[in-house]
Amino acid sequence: MNETLLDNYRRGGFVQRLPFGRRPALVVIDFVKAYVVEGSPLYGGDGCLAAQRGAVALLAAARAAGIPVVHTNVAFQPGGRDGGVFFRKVPALACFEAGRHPEYAAFADGLEPAAGETVITKQYASAFFGTTLAPTLTALGVDTVLIAGVSTSGCIRASAVDCCQHGFVPLVVRDAVGDRAPGPHEANLFDLQA
Repeated sequence: MNETLLDNYRRGGFVQRLPFGRRPALVVIDFVKAYVVEGSPLYGGDGCLAAQRGAVALLAAARAAGIPVVHTNVAFQPGGRDGGVFFRKVPALACFEAGRHPEYAAFADGLEPAAGETVITKQYASAFFGTTLAPTLTALGVDTVLIAGVSTSGCIRASAVDCCQHGFVPLVVRDAVGDRAPGPHEANLFDLQA
């Protein structure tokens, strides 16, 4: 059988798209300077810089439309004890230890939270894991989550999967998410849609 990948996915029913809901929110995941400042151990290069531009435009549109906006960031106790296996697996996360590199932990230019926008601090890849994100969105009456941030193959992917598992329609905004390389970025966008 010489079916294409798309034919295989179509045959399996993996090409369906979820319809948008009626009450969206924007979640901007971990868009901090660590991903867009050269010299940072998490610097993502052109992929993250392009996503920053897209996320700035998306954030402006969300604010103009009056939809709720939630930002996430990452912070660990000194030594990373509250980061568990994730912290041990990715040594570069040490730049988010309290007081270690505040210049990397600061929100990226143009993506700083505005007054009234919720900020949720997390320790793991998913913005939902061990945080108040799901109940916050539920309390706001949200049914659809626009997702922006970094990185596509890590925190974006984990958050989009958990978003669906919590009953929200996840919409990963291609121009507002980024990764360090095009291959993982595109593969994860393809797989998340499927």
